[in-house]
Amino acid sequence: MASVHESLYFNPMMTNGVVHANVFGIKDWVTPYKISVLALLYEMTASKVSLPERRLLNKLILPLQQGPDLSLDQFLRTVEECCPQTAYAVKLRLHEMADGELKDMEYFFSTLPTPFTAFDSEAYKTSVVGLFMRHMLLAYNKLSFSQVYKLYKSLQLYYHGPYAKPNDGGEAPPPLVADDSDMDLTGSEDLVGDGMEKDESDPPLHESELRGDVAPSRGPLSQKQAEYFLARQAYLLKNDENKALKPAALQEELNNMLKFNPDFAEAHCLNYLNSMRVQDIFLSAHSLLHFFDRLILSGNEGKSNGDEGYGRSLRYAALNLASLHCRFGHYQQADLALQEAIRIAQESNDHVCLQHCLSWLNVLEQMRGSDSTMLTEDSVKMAAHFCLPYLASLGVQSLVQQGATRGRTAHQLLDALKDTDVLHWKHSLSELIEISLAQTTSMWRLYGKSTMAVQQAQLLLNMSSLEPVNFGVQQNNTEAFAVVLCHLAELHAEQGLYGSVSEILQHLKEQFPPHSQHAKLWMLCDLKIQFERHMNEGKYHLAEPLVTAIAALNRTEGLYRKAQVLKALHRSSEAYAVLQRLQTHCENTRCTEVVIRVLLSTAELHWESSGFSTALPLLLQALALARQHFLQALASETVLHLAFTQLMLGIPEQALSVLHQALEPVLAHGAIIDRGRAMLLTARCQMAVAGFTPDGQEPADPRLAHLAVDSLKEAAAYFSQLNCKERLRDVHFLLAQLHQALGQTSLRNQSAVLFRLLDQELQSPAPPASMRV
Repeated sequence: MASVHESLYFNPMMTNGVVHANVFGIKDWVTPYKISVLALLYEMTASKVSLPERRLLNKLILPLQQGPDLSLDQFLRTVEECCPQTAYAVKLRLHEMADGELKDMEYFFSTLPTPFTAFDSEAYKTSVVGLFMRHMLLAYNKLSFSQVYKLYKSLQLYYHGPYAKPNDGGEAPPPLVADDSDMDLTGSEDLVGDGMEKDESDPPLHESELRGDVAPSRGPLSQKQAEYFLARQAYLLKNDENKALKPAALQEELNNMLKFNPDFAEAHCLNYLNSMRVQDIFLSAHSLLHFFDRLILSGNEGKSNGDEGYGRSLRYAALNLASLHCRFGHYQQADLALQEAIRIAQESNDHVCLQHCLSWLNVLEQMRGSDSTMLTEDSVKMAAHFCLPYLASLGVQSLVQQGATRGRTAHQLLDALKDTDVLHWKHSLSELIEISLAQTTSMWRLYGKSTMAVQQAQLLLNMSSLEPVNFGVQQNNTEAFAVVLCHLAELHAEQGLYGSVSEILQHLKEQFPPHSQHAKLWMLCDLKIQFERHMNEGKYHLAEPLVTAIAALNRTEGLYRKAQVLKALHRSSEAYAVLQRLQTHCENTRCTEVVIRVLLSTAELHWESSGFSTALPLLLQALALARQHFLQALASETVLHLAFTQLMLGIPEQALSVLHQALEPVLAHGAIIDRGRAMLLTARCQMAVAGFTPDGQEPADPRLAHLAVDSLKEAAAYFSQLNCKERLRDVHFLLAQLHQALGQTSLRNQSAVLFRLLDQELQSPAPPASMRV
């Protein structure tokens, strides 16, 4: 038995709540809500409304016509926001019908302007209003007397429901009897419902159910309403997920829609997209298979594609299933589905489908960690041969990404991206333009050019989309936007601008909710920023718990951070074991950037045991790799390590000469912590070259000693921005010694007081000068 709320929707294909045929076989039918819309249109054409209010009402007409049915209270509040006078007139018109007799509703329909005669009004037959009125009039004229009576009773319930008396306990009028809840409008089933009693389990109708605050509708939608709802939600899911219904609310609405029409293929497709939002592998696969099953059974594919329609759906169903398993990391199942799609495409001689299969095969090999360069090159050639610019550009971008990690020169990669950008703008491939800008941002960061990375990131964030803007929403929830915003957050964190970092991360959390596909990007970014901040501030007990969370999102980053924490806690043997395991893994996966960082960390472990000579081969190997792959930031950091090693080996002149090679790029593009370390190391080299001794004697070269003071003050300014108290303590200690040697007693006392305050606050002994740069 259909519930009372469902009885407000007239569906000629349903009897006693049971669907007997496709619920969308009829384009539209009359409901109490649509009578309210007709009343609004009548008042707009019959009364005088000011120009600003008419503009607002005109913008409101199409959503009201195409959207799901609203409760009367919500409908009147929506109209009242635009024009209170018209809202009152509509309410009065509905009151005359609901509190009057059946002939009042009949009279209302007879007074509506006819679309074929209303040449001078908005209700002309070619207008949106005229088409809607025509559909409603035709649907109303087809109703039998019993059906008109049911419509009148539903209108009374619709009108009085939101305005229940206080002694009703907030509930709407009692449910209709079984005969009134029948939705069969054919007239042949009227006698069937007379002998049936209402099921006692049917709940009364509450105002909250009518209002539909959570979901737009609880009954069957007409075809136009369903198409509008699905199109809007699919568009919002693609472009701005936060403005779409919540996953649970959308799932409930789709279940309600499929209850009345289980064969609605588009609803299964949206159900698939909604399940992907929450990473539900079972329901997403289930909905995807149902989508293609219903698509084949409906016959639409055969009509639009001839005899190939059935096979086309099958091969693309297998291809989509393969992409689904790829996304969830089920490589074996993805491979089987991909092989099935390839087999069917080869039998049908479908070259376009084969190219999509080849692209996904390339993605699958990359996810497995295999070398897919040759496969990608073949995919690009074949895509260009069959005039598939989208796949060809994606292949070139994949080759650029692989080339950046394998030592290809920067100008070759950037020229390749520039050539593909011409193709993107020619074909208006907005999505690929965004990917190209995000990839360029990542490459500049990889090469250590932070200024260029910021420029490319800002270019993407301020670019106007080439896609048509529907529902007032632009596409800004793609992976490219997430990647660029994460880069901006990390760049701001490197400069100590943690307030700006919080704002960027807050925007990321709002734009990409935790259940969304790209949420892992900002989660990892947030954890890395917190980790680096705690390490810089010497709060190792706060950084250690973050290692587990980082490892859950990225195993390689987690192992590297674990080694850093162990090294900071002076657990050298454990740190060395982790670094060796990480180095082996990264060499196998060709992750050169992490290999260089591992070599630098291993060299720092050798410093702790005064093995400066054994650290030199590691540093030279790291420098060769960094220069081979054009990683300027890592090359500069390696040079800092080399200069420190030479200083500890007793050749400060050579160390100072080497240090000047890295000083300029570090100060231009490096992080605040790297600038402070570089200036501190420069000061120590200058002190050693000047002949400074800790016993307080005047240095042999006072000029270099004064330069060392300036370098230390600059280092102190950098460390103060990041609150690096341990390094500030080292700086003030060296400043006090330098001022003592130069005879500057007052400045020496100031530095000594600052050193003492920091030493008392930290309550931990300073590490030996030979242990870190």
